[in-house]
Amino acid sequence: MTAAVNALFQPFQLGSLQLPTRVVMAPMTRSFSPNGVPTADVVEYYRRRAASGVGLIITEGTTVGHKASNGYPQVPRFYGEAPLAGWKAVVEAVHAAGGKIVPQLWHVGNVRHKGTEPEPEVPGYGPMEKVKDGEVVVHGMTKQDIQDVIAAFAQAAKDAQAIGMDGVEIHGAHGYLVDQFFWEGSNQRTDEYGGSLANRSRFAIELIEAVRAAVGPDFPIIFRFSQWKQQDYSARLVTTPEALGEFLEPLSAAGVDIFHCSTRRFWEPEFEGSDLNLAGWTRQLTGKPTITVGSVGLDGEFLQFMIKTDKVAQPANIEGLLERLNKQEFDLVAVGRALICDPDWALKVKEGRMQDILPFSREALKTLA
Repeated sequence: MTAAVNALFQPFQLGSLQLPTRVVMAPMTRSFSPNGVPTADVVEYYRRRAASGVGLIITEGTTVGHKASNGYPQVPRFYGEAPLAGWKAVVEAVHAAGGKIVPQLWHVGNVRHKGTEPEPEVPGYGPMEKVKDGEVVVHGMTKQDIQDVIAAFAQAAKDAQAIGMDGVEIHGAHGYLVDQFFWEGSNQRTDEYGGSLANRSRFAIELIEAVRAAVGPDFPIIFRFSQWKQQDYSARLVTTPEALGEFLEPLSAAGVDIFHCSTRRFWEPEFEGSDLNLAGWTRQLTGKPTITVGSVGLDGEFLQFMIKTDKVAQPANIEGLLERLNKQEFDLVAVGRALICDPDWALKVKEGRMQDILPFSREALKTLA
């Protein structure tokens, strides 16, 4: 193992969170949990990756206990006796394999459509009401709704702690509910949750504070955010480092321990005049550890391989990534599709067997390999 690669396999510690390597499994929706319950296949899927050198697993998005939180079939839940028992089995398997694991807590917001499980009559919930053909397709959230969702996240975090998870990640990215409040296009409220970006951040801040209060001071909270949205890949929440700092500081103060900075291509600079990516800027501005992510280990950014296509993403060298990690631009590296297709990705990188890494294609999404 070269000195550069060695950086990826150094331990990381932040308070109670002690990771054996800097490799993180990125959260990726797999939809293999009928009735919201992780199966034995899900347990084995995560265990294999922990056994092969992934230091921290961030689970696929798991829905919190709110009637409108889910937007997709067979997504795992993080509430109720059977789903939590399923996740406890995942935790025990990952720990036995030497890894650490946190659930990504998720509410899809206005992305939800009527007819979606588990309560098909419930419309999407979002910052603003949307009516189509005389029918409410998105329920504009009242202040009570906001408090109900915050309480659901806090309860999920408390349950995560109770079943032995090593922390939690709050999904505040990609145009889902928390992000919908950030974004001016989807949040034109006239109360204290709308208006300036500071006001539009209030929901997230109160949510983080509630999670922190539920789990105490020592349980790690990761917050995932993005500039791009699934509805608009060119969107930018902020356009300068100064504005990014103003956005992140209140979130950091509310209780975030680690920022997970979602980008489509980790190698792209976030702002003109600097080579720092979003994770690099976030670390510099907040002083908090960061996770970088975005087409790590493959020869093209992920979206071109996620549509209906026969394209195959080949393994790519990670020299640029390792150089940034060695310079401490960021602390942890999240790997997505490369770990879907090859559970042994980390082990092969560690052993210098790049030629043995399996390529990614859409076929890999059909099974839990």
